[in-house]
Amino acid sequence: MNIGLFILVSVIKTIIALFVLLTAVAYTVWLERKVVGHIQNRWGPSYVGPFGLLQPLADGVKFIFKEDLTPPHVYKPLYIAAPMISLVFALTSIAVIPIGNWIWIGQLNTPLEITDVNIGLLLILAITSMGVYGVALAGWSSNSKYSLLGGLRASAQMVSYEISLGLSLVGVLILSGSFSLRQIVQAQAGSWHHIIPHWNIFRGQIVGFFVYLMAAYAETNRVPFDLPEAETELVAGYHTEYSAMKFAMFFMAEYANMITVSCLATLLFLGGWMGPLFGPAIVQEILPVVWFGLKVFCFIFLYIWVRGTLPRFRYDQLMDFGWKFLFPLAVANLVITGLVVAFRS
Repeated sequence: MNIGLFILVSVIKTIIALFVLLTAVAYTVWLERKVVGHIQNRWGPSYVGPFGLLQPLADGVKFIFKEDLTPPHVYKPLYIAAPMISLVFALTSIAVIPIGNWIWIGQLNTPLEITDVNIGLLLILAITSMGVYGVALAGWSSNSKYSLLGGLRASAQMVSYEISLGLSLVGVLILSGSFSLRQIVQAQAGSWHHIIPHWNIFRGQIVGFFVYLMAAYAETNRVPFDLPEAETELVAGYHTEYSAMKFAMFFMAEYANMITVSCLATLLFLGGWMGPLFGPAIVQEILPVVWFGLKVFCFIFLYIWVRGTLPRFRYDQLMDFGWKFLFPLAVANLVITGLVVAFRS
């Protein structure tokens, strides 16, 4: 193997992945403002560029040049580090997410992901679970009661729903027999009678998908589970004392986590890049990436649709739903899946 070519390809893939992810984060914000605007009978962004498409660029420039205020009562080292921790962990998980098959670049056969590891799912869960440290430290270091309550809510919410989210994935692991995201997708190849795809959501994991969906909303602090930043109660929650780019970094991390969750849902339950192939060879090489992107887009659209439809939970409702309904449902799905697989074997 040409080591120089391998390093060059890895660097190029990393740059492309970060560029695509950051661009997707920016335009997910635009999409959310546009879709929620139409749901509420408004236009949404429409002045900056055609259809408001340059609004993310305008927002980025505004955050860069906006005055960065640091309140005198904060604990500066952690106050500055908290948004960086959130963003770094949110961006890192994209490294092990495959978006298509292997391709040839010269004499090098390389996967369509930054790096292919056989425990990709465990790695993503470990990385994303660390992101709550940024939120918790932001709340504590701000030395504000509202920020502290937002950070504590985020920590409790993370612990409560992380268990259900993990259990919802065990059924998929039982069916595929691997922690490798690529092997999980390959286990979903084919269809029944050339009509129904062999995706995990159709292989008895629709309950697991529902649990994952609800837990994912809570993990990413999205409506109806956005208690850590409830404006009516906490001003803005854990980021009350932040401004300029440090404030923007929290939201970049939130939307990057949304994209990661959507990619995971696509890989684990919706067949990943699997889809009908047609046309010439070059089209068949591109189509898997297109199918993957469309599935991720549909999941993100569902995220936004829920935000424009449902009201926020009360905190007691949030905890009751997580521990009294979602957790037992995840355990039941795990037990039933295990029994079915055991009897079939």
